[in-house]
Amino acid sequence: MSSTARSRRIPRLLLGSVIVLAVALTGCSAGASGAESGEASCAASTTPLAELAVDDAPREAVGASTACLTDTTIDPVADDVVSQLPVTVTDNQGTPVTITDTSRILALDLYGSLAATVYGLGLGDNVVGRDTSTGFDEAKDLPLVTQNGHELNGEAILALEPTVILTDSSIGPWDVVLQMRESGIPVVVMTPTRSLENTGDIVTAVAAALGVPEQGRMLADRLQDETAQTVADIAAIAPKDEADKLRIMFLYVRGNAGIYYIFGTGSGTDSLITSLGGVDVATEIGWQGMRPMTAEAMVDASPDLILMMTKGLESVDGVDGLLERIPAVAETPAGQHRRIVDMSDTEVLSFGPRSPAVLDALARAIYAPTKAE
Repeated sequence: MSSTARSRRIPRLLLGSVIVLAVALTGCSAGASGAESGEASCAASTTPLAELAVDDAPREAVGASTACLTDTTIDPVADDVVSQLPVTVTDNQGTPVTITDTSRILALDLYGSLAATVYGLGLGDNVVGRDTSTGFDEAKDLPLVTQNGHELNGEAILALEPTVILTDSSIGPWDVVLQMRESGIPVVVMTPTRSLENTGDIVTAVAAALGVPEQGRMLADRLQDETAQTVADIAAIAPKDEADKLRIMFLYVRGNAGIYYIFGTGSGTDSLITSLGGVDVATEIGWQGMRPMTAEAMVDASPDLILMMTKGLESVDGVDGLLERIPAVAETPAGQHRRIVDMSDTEVLSFGPRSPAVLDALARAIYAPTKAE
């Protein structure tokens, strides 16, 4: 098998577990989320987590809530950053890539993490386009280079004349990525794995490719410190006894497309849930990666609380629609107590510079949804 054939085959295998989700990411029917239907309130607050008046028995709490970021901007570690170029890096697929110009950057992936990282490094002014998941304030008005969810549009990419593309195998079709490389654009392929644990590694890899290693170290250190502090603050308000910990599941839904996925071990949601002081029930039942939901798995997992993307909840017409469309959810403690916590699609899994803020917002929605003032 030639090296080109291998480069075509490997990413497609990696894409297989997420491609069904990706193509439907923005294809939601209009409907009311929990927040819009009056079921939930945005649990935003400036009160420090450790000072919140939290529910004494979170497993018995009733009602939906929405997690919100009080500030959706990205705080860069430095201003007026200048890349030290040229640089040659070996990407996640073992391909050497030389970058000579970072004046027009595209950073594209399923989670929006890469673009957020570029902004966090202080190179946001050089970003010329965005993917569907990149929705934070500074980037939301940039031209989209994806269509039908997360399908890369080669013509749209070439029209922006990027000087470097950062991407991974969570987004495709892969032939478009190869087309960009064959057209002479340096394409650096990052790891598709996302978790709180490898965020620092992704930051330093992006920084190395863009010729700003010092800023990469600064941002990685800042994220490590802020995340550790936030996790400690959450631990202070979460139940200590294992029997009292919330049993949490992340459910990915696109009702208009008939897509219902449980995210399990290795999807990134496992580290998110454990950092929130909960028990990841998908991991507990041996659920690997992102897989179509089954009624049996839902009932076996028996979650106390279900995390969802806001547009996913909208796509099934809110909590009532979710319980009606998926009877197995209604049989769980989460369904019986209407314990659904939703968060913006562009935020909840945006592992990167906003991870500490995402954890903070989710913790408020989970442990003090009506007490955050």
